[in-house]
Amino acid sequence: MTSAPGGEPPAEENGGLPARRGEERLDAQVVRTGMFGVSTTGDTSGYGLLQVHQRPPLVSEPPYGGYFDAIAEDLGSALQPDGLAFGDAVERVVVDRGELTFHIRREHLVMVADKLLHDAALRFEICTGVSGVHYPDEAGRELRAVYHLVSITHNRRVRLEVATPDDDRHIPSVTSVYPAANWHERETWDFFGIIFDGHPALTRIEMPDDWRGHPQRKDYPLGGIPVEYRGAKVPPPDERRSYQ
Repeated sequence: MTSAPGGEPPAEENGGLPARRGEERLDAQVVRTGMFGVSTTGDTSGYGLLQVHQRPPLVSEPPYGGYFDAIAEDLGSALQPDGLAFGDAVERVVVDRGELTFHIRREHLVMVADKLLHDAALRFEICTGVSGVHYPDEAGRELRAVYHLVSITHNRRVRLEVATPDDDRHIPSVTSVYPAANWHERETWDFFGIIFDGHPALTRIEMPDDWRGHPQRKDYPLGGIPVEYRGAKVPPPDERRSYQ
């Protein structure tokens, strides 16, 4: 018996590897198609059939640990002169993965932001960004705006999250407190459709001015616009050919 290069048995004696293995894969039963089980189109993003099991909202009780307790206590003290208790402005507190999030009632967002910036015990001087989130299954709280704040003075971070219903997509703008939030709020409006009341120029910043809808919402139609190349055209995912 002669051996193939590398010391392996001849192909006729080892089942025709690797070609034989390829045949076995082709003969195997298909249990899913697409990245997450898509079966109706050529789309492999899994958008249509990806299932995420919703867990109950996280709620953290004090003590929160580290400097988180100091931030909560100092914010409560800063709100008191205006006749507002901590629990009136903050729906719940979440400490998760070493991060602190205050879920703020939208009508008190600007006041809370102002206290976080100007109170000497807090001094969150920088708003590093505003993010949008869409939870279509959470009735009355479908849209969220998330503000990320940094204190250079105290070397601390905190996150503010504000919920708004889809049928009343209004959240007060914090540009009067953090002017740098101007472009970030425009981007969140552009992609999610949250209307920031009091914003000086709430116009699109990423998408064309005549773009319809807000493309990062989870109910936005899957697809998009066809991409044209020289001599070829790539259709949007929901129009691609299925090879089943």
